[in-house]
Amino acid sequence: MTRALALARAAGVAGDVPVGAVVTDAAGTIIGEGRNEREPTHDPTAHAEIVAMRAAAASVGSWNLEGCTLVVTLEPCLMCAGALLQARVSRVVFGAWDEKAGATGSVYDVVRDRRLPYRAEVVGGVRAHESEALLRGFFDVRR
Repeated sequence: MTRALALARAAGVAGDVPVGAVVTDAAGTIIGEGRNEREPTHDPTAHAEIVAMRAAAASVGSWNLEGCTLVVTLEPCLMCAGALLQARVSRVVFGAWDEKAGATGSVYDVVRDRRLPYRAEVVGGVRAHESEALLRGFFDVRR
């Protein structure tokens, strides 16, 4: 989470919503990382989680990230939750809950839906205060 928070800060400095993410392998080694890049890339899919999963998939040479953990500073949205299921990510660890668009337990719980063929373990609220402070600071300046 320390690295994900650093990436989130960098996203905020670059003018994007401060969200950072890393993917670790089963041993805990970071194999992919990303931050929100929607503003500089003009890509609506460039959420931190997607960027990190793309980097991890390239690193291991496969789309299949089974056994890996996605660590992100904000609860994943529907798009990111769907993508992590498609990538077969085994565990999601996140900081702040997203009460407006979260899809791993708050608004929706896509990643643990028993109707789907794959599910992921969820650990939420890790260093939540730090993640929330970054988001609050970013949006307070813009309001």
